Amino acid sequence: MSFQAYLDKAEEQTGLTPRQLVQQANEHGLDAASRPGEVIAWFKAEHGLGHGHAAALAHVVVKGPRISDKHVGSTGSHRDESDTLWLDGRATRPGA
Repeated sequence: MSFQAYLDKAEEQTGLTPRQLVQQANEHGLDAASRPGEVIAWFKAEHGLGHGHAAALAHVVVKGPRISDKHVGSTGSHRDESDTLWLDGRATRPGA
């Protein structure tokens, strides 16, 4: 599953866009200075997300929406189309 697919699924499960989820985490005091494990635990407890979905969101909270280009343009299930994740909801993503 790609980073973007994890974010899309978290949106489906919570009814909140990734941006809204990150904003909630920020309002809870979680940000770039936070430890990823702390952010993951919060998303699991607060929204009932699985580890992978919580970890993808934690990446955005701690490191921002850019991801490594390691899987960008590659083949397979972990392929992302861009090195920048779309946070404003699946329905508004260009080409979705």
